[in-house]
Amino acid sequence: MKTQIIIAVAALAVLAGCGENTGWVLKPIPLKEELAETVVAKDEGLFVSDKILVLDVDGILLNQQENLLFGLGENPVGLFVEKLDKAKEDTNLRAVVLRINSPGGGVTASDIMYSKLVEFRRTKKVPVIAVLEDVGASGAYYLACGADQIYAHPTSVVGSIGVLVQTVSFAGTMDKLGIDAKAVTSGPRKDLASPLKPLDAEDLAILQNMVDEYYKRFLDVVARARPKIPADDLKKLADGRVFTGEQAKANGLVDELGYLDDIIVLAKKVGGSERAKVVMYHRPWGAKATAYSQMPSAPAQINLLNVTVPNVIDFSRPQFLYLWTGRR
Repeated sequence: MKTQIIIAVAALAVLAGCGENTGWVLKPIPLKEELAETVVAKDEGLFVSDKILVLDVDGILLNQQENLLFGLGENPVGLFVEKLDKAKEDTNLRAVVLRINSPGGGVTASDIMYSKLVEFRRTKKVPVIAVLEDVGASGAYYLACGADQIYAHPTSVVGSIGVLVQTVSFAGTMDKLGIDAKAVTSGPRKDLASPLKPLDAEDLAILQNMVDEYYKRFLDVVARARPKIPADDLKKLADGRVFTGEQAKANGLVDELGYLDDIIVLAKKVGGSERAKVVMYHRPWGAKATAYSQMPSAPAQINLLNVTVPNVIDFSRPQFLYLWTGRR
């Protein structure tokens, strides 16, 4: 009876509080939001303490929280950094398998994740092996270049080395509709690449210079990771095209072909472990544990893949992308 009374009182409170422009949101709150470790495989025997971490990276790499059906999700950059921080503190960790399935994402997001991975290798001193599954293109390949070795599935889509900046102009349509937009600016390039005016030659030259700079940065990252590829050959490979896993190996973009199980066996070997547990990190519901976790929901730069573009591109401003979009 007491329980029924409590439920009735709660229902009345909810109804009383739901007036115009008000409402209630009910959602579960985890008691602990830090990353948890799950053992997904374990060699036979007692007292197996060595660990091989499988660190997943998938989807578009953006330095912003994901827009989910029922609210905001994780920030991919923040989650990646948090996983590396957790791995850094584990004294039983012997190797990391970086499993990538992504078309890329923001220029800045990709570069942050790459830099954090390189720093992790330098300080933790455990081998990191990247394995590209369905897609490891553009910014995702940029990230893979931070690993000690890069493996790919035979059917992977690899490459798309290059930069894209997407602009759009509604000026022609507005002119037909009799709509006139005027921007009051402090300088002639303050509204550079505005969708409300045509892209002029000087705007184009400025954007091209920026693209060239980001492109050179991408080439430098790949050149450091793949020193056996001659510079002239790398330039030919880095025209934005994608390759199969087989083609990527033939061109030196990846070390070998293999499947995740093969890479885990290799990770044990290079990590000096005869018996080990394979672990992964996950969050019960979602928390914000690093500075990157709370970044604004609108990115300034992006790296692209062949995905549904409307969720990626914000037509209100140009975006710089390491992204495989495919040609339409």
